[in-house]
Order: sequence, then C-alpha cells, then structure tokens
Amino acid sequence: MLFGRKKRKPIVIPDKKVKEWKYTTCNYCSTGCAIEIGLSEENRIVTTRGHAGADVNRGKLCIKGLLEHELFESPGRGTKPLLRDKYFEEFKPVSWDQAFDKTAEKIKEIQGKYGRDSFAIVSTGQLLTEEFYTLGKLARGCIGTNNYDGNTTLCMASAVSGYKRSFGADGPPGCYEDFEHTHCLMAFGSNLPEQHPIIYWRLKEALEKRKFPLIVVDPRVTMLAQFADIHLPITPGTDCVLINSMLHVIINEGLQDKDYIAANTQGFDEIEKLLATGEYAPEKAQHVCGISEDKIRTVARLYAKAPAAMSIWTMGINQSTHGSDGVVNINNLNLITGNIGKPGGTSLSITGQCNAMGTREWSSCSGLPGYRLLENENHRQEIADYWGIDPEFFPKARGLAQTDIFPAIETGEIKGLWIVATNPMTSMPDTPRIRKALEKLEWLVVQDVYEDVEMNQYSHCYFPASVWAEKEGCHTNTERRVNLIRNVLPSYADSKPDFWIFNQMAKRFENGQKITFPETPEGAFEEMKHLSKGDNAYGNDRTLNISGMTYDKIEAARGIQWPYREEDDGLKGDPRLYTDGKFQTPTQRANLIPIYFYDNNEKPDEQYPFWLNSGRVVEHFHTRTRTGKIGNCNKFSPTPYMEMNPDAAAELGIEHQTYVRLASRRGDSVVMVQLTHRVPRNMVFIPFHFHDCVNRLTLGLLDPYSRQPAFKQCACRIEKVDQEEAARLNKERRAF
Repeated sequence: MLFGRKKRKPIVIPDKKVKEWKYTTCNYCSTGCAIEIGLSEENRIVTTRGHAGADVNRGKLCIKGLLEHELFESPGRGTKPLLRDKYFEEFKPVSWDQAFDKTAEKIKEIQGKYGRDSFAIVSTGQLLTEEFYTLGKLARGCIGTNNYDGNTTLCMASAVSGYKRSFGADGPPGCYEDFEHTHCLMAFGSNLPEQHPIIYWRLKEALEKRKFPLIVVDPRVTMLAQFADIHLPITPGTDCVLINSMLHVIINEGLQDKDYIAANTQGFDEIEKLLATGEYAPEKAQHVCGISEDKIRTVARLYAKAPAAMSIWTMGINQSTHGSDGVVNINNLNLITGNIGKPGGTSLSITGQCNAMGTREWSSCSGLPGYRLLENENHRQEIADYWGIDPEFFPKARGLAQTDIFPAIETGEIKGLWIVATNPMTSMPDTPRIRKALEKLEWLVVQDVYEDVEMNQYSHCYFPASVWAEKEGCHTNTERRVNLIRNVLPSYADSKPDFWIFNQMAKRFENGQKITFPETPEGAFEEMKHLSKGDNAYGNDRTLNISGMTYDKIEAARGIQWPYREEDDGLKGDPRLYTDGKFQTPTQRANLIPIYFYDNNEKPDEQYPFWLNSGRVVEHFHTRTRTGKIGNCNKFSPTPYMEMNPDAAAELGIEHQTYVRLASRRGDSVVMVQLTHRVPRNMVFIPFHFHDCVNRLTLGLLDPYSRQPAFKQCACRIEKVDQEEAARLNKERRAF
C-alpha cells in the first residue's frame, strides 16, 4: 500500500503519434545535445527527444531541451518587418524590400555624415555558424564598420582572452571525456546542475564509475557545491589570490611538474619572482580570499599530486574585473602541474550560449574568420583575396567591444546600431544607463524571433527572424564539437532565416556586388572549410581545421570535434588540443604569466552592506525571450526573486516570500524574498533572467583585457516596500 492507496497507478506515457523523427541540435546552452524532433501525420511538431546515439548527451535532455519544440508556435513571434521614424511612434508593417532599402539608406546616411565607424553591429552566440560567417562578411567586407561585436563579450570574452594570453589562440583544450580520466576536478564559479545539466550528468556518471575529489570554488552553496567533497566559499572577486596561493604551496613544496615546465612553457621565472614576495603565502592570502590557509594547502596538494587534474569554470570567473587574469591563472595552475593536453588534465571553460564557440571561430567580431587577426597584414590580405575586395577596406585593429559601444552612443560616437538576436535592455549591467543611451540613436535595427523583445521598445526597424530548426546550419559546443541543425519546418509567417537576411542586406552595398555570398548555408560551410586549412600566423598547423567535415558526416557522427582535417579517417576529430606540447605562440611554448591582484571590487559598506551575486536557474535561458513563453519552463520560475540568509532577514525583520526593494548606487528593483542558507549573511543572490531586475543594480566595471563586465561583484542594501504595490508590479511581470 502506498500512502493509503491499495493500487499503484501505472505511469502512462501518452502516444504523441509521431510519423517521422528529424535530426537537429539543441539551441540553448553550449552543451551541444543532439535532438530528434517528432512530426505528426499533419507535419506538426509534437515532441522532442534526446538522440541516444549522440556521444554528448546519450539520449538525455534537460527541461529546456525537452520542451524546445514549443518554440515554433510560442506567443510574441514576429510576423512582418516593421518600420517607424521615431521610437515612440507606432510601427507600420512593410515588405522586406522596404525594410532593407530603408535600413541600407540610413546606414549609408549615418556613415556618410559621421564616418564608417559611427554605425555599430552587436550580434549574439545564438545564430548558426554559417550565419555568423555571413554576417562577418557583411559587417567587415560590405558595411565596413569596425564597431562590430557579439554578446559573448558579456559571457565568454574573458575565457577567450585568457586562452589567447596563455596558449596563443582561443579554443578549449579539453573535452567532456576528461571527466572519465581525471583524478581531481576543481570547479571555479560553475554550477553545472543548473547551468549545464547534461554536462553535470556526464560528470556525475564519471564519479559513480570512479570516485575522485570534487572541489568547488563559489561564494554561494550552489547545487554543485552541495555535492562537492570540498567547498571553498571564496570572497567574491578574489579567485586570483586563491590560485596564486595554491601556486605558492605547489612551488614551495616542489610539487610542480618540472619536466613539463622546462619542455613546454616560458615565463616560469616570472611566476617564481611574483610568489617570492610572500604576498600570496596562504597565511596572508586567507585574509583576502576568505579561505583558511589549511584549506588552501590541502587543495593545492590534492591538485598537484593527482596523476591528472582538471579545472572547469563558467561565469563566476569570467564576469569579473579580473576575469581574464583568472583564466590565465587557471591555465598557470594546469601548466605548472603538467595538466594540459592529456586525458583528465585540462583547463576547460564551460561556454555559455549554444554557439558562442561558432561566433568566436567564424563571425569576425574580434578579428577575421578562423581565428585570424585584424592586426596581421597577411591575414587581412588572405581574407581580402578570398572575398575579392581591397585589404585596405579592413581596419588594422579591433574596434569597440559591446560594452564600449553603448558608452560610445552616450558620447555621440555611435549614431546607428543593428542588434541581432540579443537583448541588452535586460542583459547589460546598469540597464537604466542603457535605456537612456538608446534614446539617442538615429537608427536602431532589431533582428529577433520575437517582436515583443524588450530591445524593440527603442527600435526604428524590426526584422522578424526564423527560430532554431526553421533554419539549417551548424553549432560548435563547449568541447569544440561541430553539430548540425537540420531544417524541420518552414519559417513562421513572414519571418526569414538570419542567413537570408544578411545575404539580402549585402546586395545593397557596393562590396556586396564583389563578394560572393553563397545562396545556401552549406555553400558558406564550404568556404569556411577552405579558410580553416593552412598554417597560423607563426607557421604552425592551424588548430581550427574543419576541412574534413561535411553535413552528412556531422549528422552520421552526431557531431565531430575539431581539428578534423581532409586527410583524417573515420568520423572522430581530435578530442584534445596541445597533446604534443606545441602551442599557438611564436616559440610554440605556452606562456606562464604572473598575475598581480589589484582589488578594485565594489565592496559592502555601511550604506550598502550586502554583496550582490547573480546567476542562472535551470528553467530559464538568458533574458527569458524564449523560455518565458514556454509554460512548463516559466511556471517554475515565473517571477524575480532573491535568495537571502534567514539570520540576516531576521535582523531586518524580513519574512519569507515577502517583497523587498533592493538598491545599489546605480538603481533599484523589487523582488520576492526566498530565505535559504545557500547564501551567507552578507550576500544575496538573484537570477539574472528577469527584465528590469538585477541588472538595474549591477556595477559593470570592465575587465581591462576582455572588456567583460563584473556582473557578480557589487554592493546593495535591502529595504521594506509596500506589499500591495509590489504584488501589483509582480503580477505585471508574470504576464510576459
């Protein structure tokens, strides 16, 4: 008998009456799960399932992937291009030609009046790779602005910068399979169960087969921290101090891999010089990073003595004024212990968006296709020759990052902006400042699946884009695995694939008549394959080589990791980079870079006594543009809330599930309180997905190398509010 019932009610899985399954890849996070979409007799999408033959997810999906098929007919989708002269006027539906002609006219007008770089483009990590490549052609080769960037500056720029500084090139050197070989795993600011549930499942499966120490560095008791063997609740923004202190222990006790250091690295003397000052000895470092000297020594010894040890990280490292330095120092830790390029030993950044890797590889945001550099004359010449334009059309250095573009609107340097599949009105720090800047634009184009995206409040032109499997092309996931999205359905109403939109816009510019724009994504992929061959800037083999891939091979393999060259046999690329100890630097040695810690964090004080932290919840993705429309995602987290320590709440007379006003030096927000011991007494945590919420308060100081904002380290205070008025605001927000 079960709870008084005499008969168990059997679990019944309803028959969805699937006639045909179509192959695709998930379009949410960077895990890269292979998906099959089920179509009915009427050619309607009725369900989704994970592909059991795919190595990444092996049939499993998280809640977002399981419900992804509901995106195609979700409310708020754009149906027609829209135009208006002023952002406060009503939109008028127009034809695509009218929208393209008007936008091209305004771009040329703005550039003619203020200069080529007065028009900026901000893209995303959500397009298909062929679309990124085509947008790069349009931005760099036709429009010619140097102020072109992606929203990956908000999430992965510090990882990119850190990889380049240490190894000479971007590209995560490890893979998910490393979980199965490692003897010690250290996770910095990464909460896999909520951020990347299927990667967490891969880790959990590896731990069940073979136990190894799991160390989690996070100021909050995250779900991953609850499962850890050792949790280090670090003071926000001080990861570099902790790692320097670990290096101090490892080198002082002779635990470093001297042979690996001598054979494969340069700069070790500078690391020794930094640590010889004694500033990062555990007995001193503990007072800065908040981790006891005994714990620091224990963790350092565990990591260094392991036959293979690996580090993973997500936004807890990247979204900091020391983000790039944090990544470099993680790389230092792994290089000094000989943990790069071998099974179970790696520095693996867990990427944020489904195709953030694709934009890093091929979009030309920070350079030119295939990790080529604008600063390199040969690279400019090579791409100009292939595209058929004058190399002098290219700028000779990267322009403004996304986080610098918005201040440039304030100062009048940027007069026009094209936003593609991103939502800075919610995702940028200090959003009241962003809102005010947008009012100054002479022309704003928003290209998005959803007409009701918050950015559209200030646009002059709206391009309705197709969603996910209404298109065809590739993604690259966290472990450099290229996977395929097959077209499943025609585009909704009069929306169009981003690939088509970019091709049509190119026709309206002079260089668009010179550059060949393939009519199909597969045609663009063939160009990318050609450009992936050859040597890098120093005459070494290019790691980003996809020349052996085809759409059919990718689908047959359920994803192929690069490098995968023309001469490679089978359907498996290289799982790891730098296995030969040769890096993408002039000397082929990795750079060991001493990291000096400068404490420029905004800290709690008497006026603002709480640390403010933010992060992701499993039900939602980014700014809820999509998941907010999916009922079974949204119902679990429908409203902004704040985690608060019960002891701190008792001192302020705040009760569970009441509303409070949270204020920083930049803005305020009203949220519901959830009392929990997951946060310490002097900290609160808010999911970042909600509009007009946590990013009204965030600081947004930038990392000097990556230009990525410090979303996770600022100070705030908590005030009581009128509960009825707060409930009214809450109800409005829930009606997304």
